[in-house]
Amino acid sequence: MALRGIRGAITVAANTKEEILAATRELLEQLIRENSLQTDEIASALFSTTEGLNAEFPAVAARELGWTEVPLLCMREIDVPGSLRNCIRVLIHVNTEKKQTAMKHVYLRQAKSLRRPTG
Repeated sequence: MALRGIRGAITVAANTKEEILAATRELLEQLIRENSLQTDEIASALFSTTEGLNAEFPAVAARELGWTEVPLLCMREIDVPGSLRNCIRVLIHVNTEKKQTAMKHVYLRQAKSLRRPTG
């Protein structure tokens, strides 16, 4: 079994508790579906928010989804001039037999712009 990383990001329209929790739930639910994750496979998750998103911790949404035993951490993203605003990012560490190339990263709403085309 190996430890693998899965990335994801989503943007919100406003700095409200409701927006942050709803967007984070949407992102996590899609990451769970795309990667067929079980909670007991999740080793930890790191959340970051861009400047100005502080109405709620994104990790609260993970707890509401039942991630009660998963170590979670929230932090501030580096404020790079010209970078995407109102963005919540996550890095989930999972214990799995799958290869890193099998991990499906999810970018929603304006965060789709964070993924560079491949090929």
